[in-house]
Amino acid sequence: MTDAASSATKHPQRVFSGIQPTGNLTLGNYLGAIRNWVPLQEKFDCIYCVVDLHALTVWQEPATLRDATRQVAAALIACGIDADKHILFNQSQNPDHAELAWYFNCVARMGWLNRMTQFKEKAGKNKENASTGLFVYPNLMAADILAYRGTHVPVGEDQKQHLELARDIAIKFNNDWGVEDFFPVLEPLILGEATRVMSLRDGTKKMSKSDPSDMARINLTDDADTIAKKIRKAKTDPENLPTDKDGFKDRPEAQNLVTIYAALTNQTVETALREVGGGQFGAFKQQLADAAVAHLEPITTEMNRLLEDVAEIDRILAKGGERARALSAPILAEVRETVGLVR
Repeated sequence: MTDAASSATKHPQRVFSGIQPTGNLTLGNYLGAIRNWVPLQEKFDCIYCVVDLHALTVWQEPATLRDATRQVAAALIACGIDADKHILFNQSQNPDHAELAWYFNCVARMGWLNRMTQFKEKAGKNKENASTGLFVYPNLMAADILAYRGTHVPVGEDQKQHLELARDIAIKFNNDWGVEDFFPVLEPLILGEATRVMSLRDGTKKMSKSDPSDMARINLTDDADTIAKKIRKAKTDPENLPTDKDGFKDRPEAQNLVTIYAALTNQTVETALREVGGGQFGAFKQQLADAAVAHLEPITTEMNRLLEDVAEIDRILAKGGERARALSAPILAEVRETVGLVR
């Protein structure tokens, strides 16, 4: 029996996923992650977390961080996350995350963290000036999941390395203290047609809420006119749309726009190309704008309705935090006992 299979027999299947409250959520966040979280609620017990502690790896203006946390929570609910049947909360509501992260700081090896490409990308040439929090970010991510003995994590390609590190931490913890299957072996869930949505201004770069150009992304808060304008102005090339996937070679913007269209219309890229392939970008962009508005406008409307009652959002997050800690508290008690702390 494999490690993953034996772990699954001991631990109930539980999904954990988190999203940072930094900047507006984008179409990339929605198509690459949030939309795929919704159907998981039918198959798993799900814990969805606004990871506000992770956001602190770089300085945040306090009022902006609080507003962004509420906005992300409202977006998740508007997209279909059921905060009654499942758990939705912000990370700082449960201090067990930070406590378990410290234990994992003592388990993870410097060499493991030095290999994390995302740290190298975010720290850039000024790595000596990066916060230690940014360096040990993957340990906190592992704690987020394993505080609940999560078994499955929906991730994009850019997070696979962090998930592999979390697996290594779980295995090393189990081995170091001789507690077989104490933490489960984590399994990635990579879902959906558009797992990686690219910038509207540069098809080689991921769509990002931190991009200095607002025209590079579609925000979930954008109104219909703004969405249509951004799509009309999206970068393309002089050729017509290709008729098959081979035609995307050296055409990243064309590939990105067709991939977005396929995801919004619930079809594969191949079937989308049978519909729009060979056509001109002008007509296709109008189709894409219509599909994006039809899909996103109900979400934006519901987000705005929810944000009119901030106290209710805070109540939902606090209730979720209580439910989350009820799950993590006995696990943390076992961790303390395992590592030899006097309580």
